[in-house]
Amino acid sequence: MDGLLLNTEDIYTLCADNVLLKHGRPRLPWSVKAQLMGVPGSSTGDVFHQWAQLPISREQYAREQGEQQKIHFAECEPLPGVEKLLRDLNSARTTAGLPVEIALASSTSKHNYDLKVVRPESKALLELIPKEHRVLGDDPRVRKGRGKPAPDIYLCALQILNSKLSEGSPPIAPEECLVFEDSVPGVEAGRRADMRVVWVPHPGLYAEFRDRKPEVLAGRSGLVKIGDEEQLGEVGDGWAEYLASLENFPYAKFGIEVHSMQDRIEQGWAEVEPGQAWANRAARRPDPQPKSLMK
Repeated sequence: MDGLLLNTEDIYTLCADNVLLKHGRPRLPWSVKAQLMGVPGSSTGDVFHQWAQLPISREQYAREQGEQQKIHFAECEPLPGVEKLLRDLNSARTTAGLPVEIALASSTSKHNYDLKVVRPESKALLELIPKEHRVLGDDPRVRKGRGKPAPDIYLCALQILNSKLSEGSPPIAPEECLVFEDSVPGVEAGRRADMRVVWVPHPGLYAEFRDRKPEVLAGRSGLVKIGDEEQLGEVGDGWAEYLASLENFPYAKFGIEVHSMQDRIEQGWAEVEPGQAWANRAARRPDPQPKSLMK
C-alpha cells in the first residue's frame, strides 16, 4: 500500500525530516530510507537511530514522529495509475476466464492505515480490495518478527484467499500469484514466497538501486538479512520485473483482458463484487500468468 497505492513514502520522509531538522540532524537519505521501507517498526528501530544519532530518546522521537504523521497522513492520495488499475481489474477477464482474487498485504499498522484513508478518494480506492482480503503489519495472523522481507504476510494473504474460494475451486498456488511491490524488502518477501513480483519503486529508491536492479529483482539485495537464502530467486530468472509506474499497465503481458461492464453483460458473464478480477492460471516458469494479484 505505502508507496505503491498511496503517496505515503513521501509523507513518511516529510514527517521524519521535520523531526530530524527540529533537532539539528540532516534529512533522511535514500540510502537509509531504503532499509526502512516495508519493514514493520523500522522507522523507529535500530537502523534509523544508529544513523540519526538524535539528542532525544527513542520514545520522544516516536511521539514526535507520531504527531507529524497524524497531521500529514490525512494528505495521502492515490498514486498515478492506481485507481484505473484497480477499477480495470474489477471488470477484467483473461483468455482462460479463470477467477483471480486481490489481496492487500501491507506492513502498515491498523492505526496508521486508518489515518491514511481519511480522504474520501483514498478510502474509496482501498475499498476496491475486500476488507476480508486485507492483511496489515500488526495482524495477529502474521507471527511477530516475521514481517517483510520474510514471506509470511504474503503466504498469510494467500491462505486467506484460498479459504474464501467457492466450493470446488482449486486452491491458488504461490507460483500463481503476482505481487506488486515498491520496497526492496517487499520484493524479497514476494520472491521468498515463490510468487512472481512486479517492482514499482519510488524514483528516489530506484536511483539508489538502479545499478543493482538484477539483485533486487531476485530478492538478493541483502538489504535486510534474515537467512534462509534458499528461498530467494536467481538473477535473471524472469520471475520478477521492474515498472516505472502503474500507469498504462501492460495487462496483456500478464494474461489479463480488460472489458467494460457492457461487454460483460453482452457476453453473459456473471456479475462480481468489487475487488475481484480475473487472470489466467499461471504456467510454470519461464512464462507465468498470474491467477492472484496481491499488493
